[in-house]
Amino acid sequence: MLPAGQQSHWPAGQMLHELLLWQRTRYTQLAMQITTRRNAIAFFIVLCSTLVAIAIGLNIYWIIQWRSVVSLVVGIVLFALIIAGLILNTIFLVREIRRNEQHDSFINAVTHELKTPIASLRLYLETLQTRDVSEAKRQEFYRIMHKDADRLTETVEQVLRAAEVVQTRKERNWSPVNMAELLDECVEIARQRHQLGPEALACMHDEHARDAAMVMGDVEELRTTLTNLLDNAVKYSPEGVYVTAQLLSTDNEVLIRVSDQGVGIPTADLKRVFKRFYRTGRSRNKVKGTGLGLFIVKSIARKHHGDVMAESAGEGRGATFTLHLPRLGK
Repeated sequence: MLPAGQQSHWPAGQMLHELLLWQRTRYTQLAMQITTRRNAIAFFIVLCSTLVAIAIGLNIYWIIQWRSVVSLVVGIVLFALIIAGLILNTIFLVREIRRNEQHDSFINAVTHELKTPIASLRLYLETLQTRDVSEAKRQEFYRIMHKDADRLTETVEQVLRAAEVVQTRKERNWSPVNMAELLDECVEIARQRHQLGPEALACMHDEHARDAAMVMGDVEELRTTLTNLLDNAVKYSPEGVYVTAQLLSTDNEVLIRVSDQGVGIPTADLKRVFKRFYRTGRSRNKVKGTGLGLFIVKSIARKHHGDVMAESAGEGRGATFTLHLPRLGK
């Protein structure tokens, strides 16, 4: 690689500088958009409260001034409709503003997830084109480029998978699936992908649970669910990975519990983390991602007549996700 003081003279170095400048500009724009939307939400809430107060005042005046019972009843009904309409309209506006905010966050995250590895690939390709590098350095560049290509593929697959689980509700390609065997497979894949040992990513279940852990479902979708839960636990453990995957079996359900000791989740956001595009907490927003992984997990779980729950003692105190699936034949 070139010395730091000389890289700006090379196209690759200039590209990296432009990438960092673009990222800073995007984050600044996103912060301004969030502030503007919060102001808009506050405006609509104040407007609704004011209109409701005026409507109540007019209704009281109507009651005092009018002596006809029919006029009184009609007036009360009309003003009740006005108040209900104002409240519903405000709720709609606030939800739309928040939805647009989530969409903007998603676009920003996806753009970052696509642009960063592309810029990295171009950087190393231009370096290989314009400079003579040793074979060891060349192999290192190839390894990094392969990792960037995998990151691009994963981002595209996440977006496509999110669209697929929303559109596809039918029980296609369902068959009996042993969740203990599938969990073992996914844990091993996660260890290899993130280069982790058994002490960092442990899998626990007894032989009784293994024999009773049969469910009916699409094995590829269930594999996606487990992979997303494991990758999510590893990704949000920046200070050190200590993840456990545990399989339990009850009379009616198969439970898979994935726990980590990572950045945690604020209590108020435990249900929101499964919404599409939603990313919660300042510490979690620092980690790359599209905000689709847990949404996909929730959608697949419900499609299989199950559910997924999140637990956390708060930010910085880890999180546990429990997947509930009905046992086969129960």
